[in-house]
Amino acid sequence: MSTTNVHVAPTSTQLDTIFQRQREAFRLKPYPSLSERKAHLKALCRLLLENGQAIAAAIDADFGHRSSHETQVLEVFPALQAAKHARWHLGRWMRPERKHVSVLFQPGRARVVKQPLGVVGIIVPWNYPLYLAVGPLISALAAGNRAMIKMSEMTPRFAELFEKLIGSYFAQDYVAVVNGGVDVAQAFAAKPFDHLLFTGSTAVGHSVMRSAAENLTPVTLELGGKSPAIVAPDFPVDVAARRIIWGKCLNAGQTCIAPDYVLVPEGKEQEFIDTARDEVQRLYPAGAASADYSAIINARHYARLKGYLKDAQAKGAKSALLAEGESETSRKLPPALVTGVTDAMQIMQDEIFGPLLPIVPYRSIDDALAYVGKRPRPLAMYYFDYDRARIRRILNDSIAGGVTINDTVLHIAQDNLPFGGVGPSGMGQYHGEEGFNLFSKRKGVFLQSRFNGLRLFKPPFGRQIETILKWLLR
Repeated sequence: MSTTNVHVAPTSTQLDTIFQRQREAFRLKPYPSLSERKAHLKALCRLLLENGQAIAAAIDADFGHRSSHETQVLEVFPALQAAKHARWHLGRWMRPERKHVSVLFQPGRARVVKQPLGVVGIIVPWNYPLYLAVGPLISALAAGNRAMIKMSEMTPRFAELFEKLIGSYFAQDYVAVVNGGVDVAQAFAAKPFDHLLFTGSTAVGHSVMRSAAENLTPVTLELGGKSPAIVAPDFPVDVAARRIIWGKCLNAGQTCIAPDYVLVPEGKEQEFIDTARDEVQRLYPAGAASADYSAIINARHYARLKGYLKDAQAKGAKSALLAEGESETSRKLPPALVTGVTDAMQIMQDEIFGPLLPIVPYRSIDDALAYVGKRPRPLAMYYFDYDRARIRRILNDSIAGGVTINDTVLHIAQDNLPFGGVGPSGMGQYHGEEGFNLFSKRKGVFLQSRFNGLRLFKPPFGRQIETILKWLLR
C-alpha cells in the first residue's frame, strides 16, 4: 500500500464539522441502550476478526518490518479480548449503584447513575497503533460516547487503512478517524472534547494538556518513563533474565512498559548477561535479522538509539551485544545490555524505547528501592522474588503505574486491572470497568421520600431545632 494514497489531511473547518456532527448526534440520543452499545462493540470485534491480516500487513509496512504474528499476538488478540470483556460485563457496569443513606435522610434513597460524557477524543501513538486506538475506543463506546481518533503520522499506511475500516463499520457521527501531521494533532487537541485521552511521550503530553486546558477538557495522559526491573538477591537470575529479555525484545523494545533498566544483585551481572544472550539466540535464531524481530520505526529513532550507545561508551560504559544482524538500511538493531552506567549518560536520563537495557548492580533491597525512589515515578515496575514479605514491602514502598511480579508487561493484558501512569508517567487510568467509568459521568442522585423529616430543619427556628442540634453536635 503506497503512502501516496493517504487521504488529504482534514482542515480545521473539516475537524469542526465532524466534531459538531458528533456533538449534535449525541444531543439527539444522549443515552444509548445496552443493546446499542453491545452492537457497536460487536462491530468492533468484526472489524478485528475480518481484517487482522490486512492490519498486520499495514503495520509491517510502516515499521519496515514487524512480524504478522507479533502484531496478532500483541495488538489484534488483546484488542479483541478487551472488546469481548466489555460486552460480557457491560450490563452490570451500566446498572445504577445503590448507596447508603444516613438515618437523618431516610427513608430517602441514594444512587449513582452512569451517564455518557458526549464526544471523546483519542490521540494514538505509533508503537502499537491498533491496540492503543481500539483500547480507548472500547471504553468510550461501552460508556455510550461518540469518538474521534487522531492516528499517528508515523504509521501512515495503517492510519489510512484504519480510517477506511472505521468508516466501513461505523457512521462518522459515531466514530471518526482523522489523519494528518503535527498541525492536525494540535488542532485536534484544541477541540472542546468532553474527555481527551492521549498516549505518547511526556514532552508532547505537556503540549496536549496545555491545549486541553483552554477548554477545561478533562484529560487522561498515558505517557511512559523509565520502568525498572528488580531481581531479588535470592531469585534465580536465569529465570529473571529470560523473562526480562522477552519483555524487552517485544516490538524491539518500542513498548511504553518495556523494562528500561534492570537492578541485579552485585556480582551477578555476568550471569544475567550470559542468560540474556542465550535467550535472545533461542527467541531469534537469526539475531536481529530474524523474521520475528521488529525493525526500529524510522531512521531518526534508529539514530537516537545508536546515539545513546555512543554517548554511554564515551562516558565509560560497556555494551554487550546479544545477537548479530544489525542493519542500518533495514533499521534492525540487535538487543544490547549496557553496564557501568551513570546518571550522566543519556541512556539513564531518557526513556530508551528500544532494545537497549542498562544493568545496575545493587548491594541491598534498601539500595534498590532508594535508587528507584529517587527517580520520576515510572509507568511500570517489575519485581522478581518469591518472598511474600519482601513483595509486600516493594509494593507498599514504591510507586508506579502498574506492576507485574515475576514477569514483565503482563499486567497490561488483564482486563480487570486499571492501566495508567502516575505523575510524569501519566494521569488517569482505563481498561475494563475502569475505562467505562473514565468515560462516564458518575452522577450522584438523591431520591426524596414522599414522607420525610426535612421540615424539622426549616425556619422558623426555635426550641425544637436547638434540641435537635444538641443531639447532632454532641
